[in-house]
Order: sequence, then C-alpha cells, then structure tokens
Amino acid sequence: MKILQITDPAFRKYGRVVKGIDFTELVDTMNRITPIPEGCAYEPSIPELEALPVYKELKTKTYGELDIEIGYCNGHNEKLNAIEYHRSSEINVAATDAILILGKQEDITDDYTYDTSLMEAFLVPKGTAVEVYATTLHYAPCGVNGEGFRVTIVLPRGTNYPLDESHRDFEDKLITAKNKWLIGHPEGGFTGNEHIGLIGKNLNVNE
Repeated sequence: MKILQITDPAFRKYGRVVKGIDFTELVDTMNRITPIPEGCAYEPSIPELEALPVYKELKTKTYGELDIEIGYCNGHNEKLNAIEYHRSSEINVAATDAILILGKQEDITDDYTYDTSLMEAFLVPKGTAVEVYATTLHYAPCGVNGEGFRVTIVLPRGTNYPLDESHRDFEDKLITAKNKWLIGHPEGGFTGNEHIGLIGKNLNVNE
C-alpha cells in the first residue's frame, strides 16, 4: 500500500497538521507511562495526560473551550479492520511514527457500505499532531514496518464511552459508543452487533 506524507496535498481533505502547540511533554509522558500491547488498546481518558499543561491549550485552541478527554490508542496493527467517524474532529498526536488510513464520509453509500479502495494512508511522524476532521473515516493507527505504535487521542469529553440507549435503524445502527459511528470489515474480527459493510480488501499497510 502506498504511504503518503501528511505534507502531501492529498492530506488536506482529511485533516491538518496542528501548529502553535508544544507537544514535547505529552509525547515524553506517553512514551514513559503507556504500554504497547500485542494487539490494540484504546483508553479514552488518562488522568496523567490530562494533568499536563497541554490539556488547557488543546481545550482552548483546538476545541473552542469545549471539555475534552485525552487518552491513547497503542499497540501493534497493520490492517484497516473497520472505519469510524465522529460528529467532531479528533486530534492525534504521534508519540511514535504511525500510519493513518483515511477516507471520506461522503463516500458511504445509502445502504451504509463503503469501498475500501477509496482510502489513502499517511505517515504521521513522531512528535507530530494532526486534526482528523469529523467527516474523515479512520480507525486504529498502524505501526511502521511491523513496529508498535503510541498515539494520543483527543476528543470531546464522553466520546467512545458506553451507550445509554439502543440504536437500530438507518445511520443510527452504526452507533457503537457515544459519538462513534462504525462500519466493520468481514475480516475485522467483530462478533457483536456491529454493522459489517466494508467492501473490498481489508487494507494492510505492509502490502
């Protein structure tokens, strides 16, 4: 799979590089306190990360003073497996080099299927932060050359927490957590009530 740089003009429709904020302490803390498991681990809110001065900057500058959560997605991964989107942008801060596979929500069909051949992959270098727009399809980051990854995930407070109600019809059936709409791939390992609608190859950044 071709891996593009986030400086490539193709990235502009999916997000932007976050500038004017120093992420050094956040990256150092991520690498010091968060593990890299064999699979993928996601934690929506980590008190040690939210105690850092960068929390206020992110809340004020990137979310317009909305309450936010700072967590992480760490692990080993090379495949797409699913796509998700939110009703808000997501900030990803790469504590290691990482690859994001991205697509556009507008390409989801009326019956909630999506062709994975429409997606593109981008390398996010260590220490770099990107805003992934709300209309950008994404899922767990991938490692580079089989290595593990650490990526800080910043979202509005409450995102990805358990649901309070059932969701069954139309786009509503894609909701798997608060502020999270998901479409899975048949090879993604899903065994619950997730909507399986990805068509085409389960993309692999190493192929």
